[in-house]
Amino acid sequence: MSKQLPRIIIVGAGFGGLFAARALANKPVEVLLIDRSNFHTFTPLLYQVATCALDPSEIAYPVRTIFRKNRNIRSLLGTVTAIDYANKVIDVQIGERHLQERYDYLILATGSTPTYFGNDAFRENALELRTLSDAINLRNHILALFEQATWEEDDAVREAMTTIVVAGGGPTGLETAGAIYELYNHVLNREYLHREMQTRVILVEMQPFLLAPYPDKLRQAALEQLESLGVEVLLGSPVKEVARNHVTLEDDTVIPTYTLVWAAGVKGSPLAEMLHVPLQRGGRLPILPTTEVIDRPDIYAVGDMTFLEDESGQPYPMLIPVAQQQGELAAKNILAEIGGGEKRPFQFHDRGSMATIGRRRAVAWIYNKIQLRGYIAWLSWLVLHLITLLGFRNRLNVFVNWMWNYFTYDRSVRIILEQGQHMREKHKARSSADYTD
Repeated sequence: MSKQLPRIIIVGAGFGGLFAARALANKPVEVLLIDRSNFHTFTPLLYQVATCALDPSEIAYPVRTIFRKNRNIRSLLGTVTAIDYANKVIDVQIGERHLQERYDYLILATGSTPTYFGNDAFRENALELRTLSDAINLRNHILALFEQATWEEDDAVREAMTTIVVAGGGPTGLETAGAIYELYNHVLNREYLHREMQTRVILVEMQPFLLAPYPDKLRQAALEQLESLGVEVLLGSPVKEVARNHVTLEDDTVIPTYTLVWAAGVKGSPLAEMLHVPLQRGGRLPILPTTEVIDRPDIYAVGDMTFLEDESGQPYPMLIPVAQQQGELAAKNILAEIGGGEKRPFQFHDRGSMATIGRRRAVAWIYNKIQLRGYIAWLSWLVLHLITLLGFRNRLNVFVNWMWNYFTYDRSVRIILEQGQHMREKHKARSSADYTD
């Protein structure tokens, strides 16, 4: 009688879960990968889907396709609703059904969700950019408002319809603001010729600077490039109120707008609450350097949802490379435990950070030593993202689209695909429990 293989369940098919599963491929273990979507999303390019530069299929890749040659990895499309860590069983909802799945080891990689810093009422009138559905919703919203604005007789209402506020001065905020401005002023304005459209993109940030982790020179370079593009930047300006047709800042500045893109911060996935351990700030799950969850044997956690301090006492940032490296380490430490080997602590290999701001505009901090700005930084960003994008077809399509956009200023994916009111409401209700990393 053959011996039963150890069973490892991975929750989340984002970057952390994906790299953990890759490290376990073709190893003497049984792997079950659970996610509420049947695809992996290349989240750094979500803003390009939202701004009509790329098709959704070009930044998504089916999970089953990724692992179709790995016989020891199975996929399950469902939502984890409970974790019985005492009996090593999780509850998974699949439509109207519930499954009980047993595990020997559990890896949680369910990422993060937007935080409104205690102002949850903002969510009702804000648009997020964390999932592929978010990107499509934002694209629909922007295009539909522009269609309405071109027939609007009231000047004030029309200007509010073509004003977009982006909250958050991190990479997502900068990339989104720059891409929306280019969409408005290099594409849409050329197609609505019977009326002159005054378009504004305003980036608001509560801190007195952009890109908090970056050196001062790159922060200033990012600000200069944004403003040279045409984006209005308001620093030291927290959002105080979000209504359907305006945003109010802390200094009582009122910006008439029907569009607020919230990119101001994230918190750990609410799935961490199922383990009933004290969470750190931002709802992040404390883990050991081996990526094991404290006081929860045989449970590992990786990526944005976790809290682990580096040598200087600062928590590791909620970045994709951290999730990837932690996911791989968790898998290797489980294999070491199964084989009687020694577990290794996490050591982050930081290759630096990048943020693109628009056409020929970007900042890059390579290995936290080399500082690049402008065209060279933008080319570096393009090359890195093409290399790391999953699938040759996706890389080829993205490259062709980028070249076409560069030479023609055209965005071909300007299609409004309304998902229906009930779907939007369902997505809003689920957005606080997004299981991706």
